[in-house]
Amino acid sequence: MPPAAKPSGTVTRFAPSPTGDLHLGHAYSALFAAEAAAREGGTFLLRVEDIDVTRCRPEIEARNLEDLRWLGLDWPEPVRRQSEHFADYQTALDRLEEMGLLYRCYLSRRELNETLSAPHGAPEAAPTDTDLLLSDEERAQREEEGAPFALRLRMARAMERAGPLHWHDRGKGEQTARPDLFGDVVLARRDIPTSYHLSVTLDDALQGVTLVTRGEDLFEATHIHRLLQALLGLPAPDYHHHGLLRDMTGKRLAKRHQSAAIRDLRAEGLTPEEVRRMAVPDRFVE
Repeated sequence: MPPAAKPSGTVTRFAPSPTGDLHLGHAYSALFAAEAAAREGGTFLLRVEDIDVTRCRPEIEARNLEDLRWLGLDWPEPVRRQSEHFADYQTALDRLEEMGLLYRCYLSRRELNETLSAPHGAPEAAPTDTDLLLSDEERAQREEEGAPFALRLRMARAMERAGPLHWHDRGKGEQTARPDLFGDVVLARRDIPTSYHLSVTLDDALQGVTLVTRGEDLFEATHIHRLLQALLGLPAPDYHHHGLLRDMTGKRLAKRHQSAAIRDLRAEGLTPEEVRRMAVPDRFVE
């Protein structure tokens, strides 16, 4: 199937990961993105972020899409599923490899935590040049044994190549990108051939997304995404990181907190209008 033509005008997207049923927080984020596109006469896209094939399930995806349609949302077809585009992410990794910006880190999370642990009261050090924490002989042995590894971006070299970077958030204004605060971020692993950072950055560009709307919990990730855009020659969209929907105790709504699923509210007999009002009580507050 040929790739879908990029939509014109303001393009937003909602990109759930099908690991569980959608809750009111997801509804808020999806409605926020759809409203932002509609307000500017643009297009709202849906993307399925299912790079973790061990946890994502087609039946969950089907339920997610059904809930969104029930809420009254619509989007152009076909839906982009990340699991169908690993070749795109590999192409991007190959380009970064050609620039000399990637390396294999064979240290496990436990080994890294033990090696990089900071003195009591000091901030934890961001991982940098972790391949140098093993001797040449140790690295060669682990490679020969087929040990698990993380493919990391050598941050200092990447920032030198990209130069000073900025990005614009519609809620917080102009931002100076500081990806160095996160160290040598992981862009892929042996068992998962891409990362959230790489896949969403590339997908947004390939789909022509011009306004990325997402929760404020992902605000810091944008520093990394802006760097990847610069390295890969991708356009920089506008961003709008909205507040998170919270329960009566102030806890953010999330799958891991057993938040009320949209399907449960449907089963209780609530209408789409009632659930929309629950998800956006103050009508798209920022």
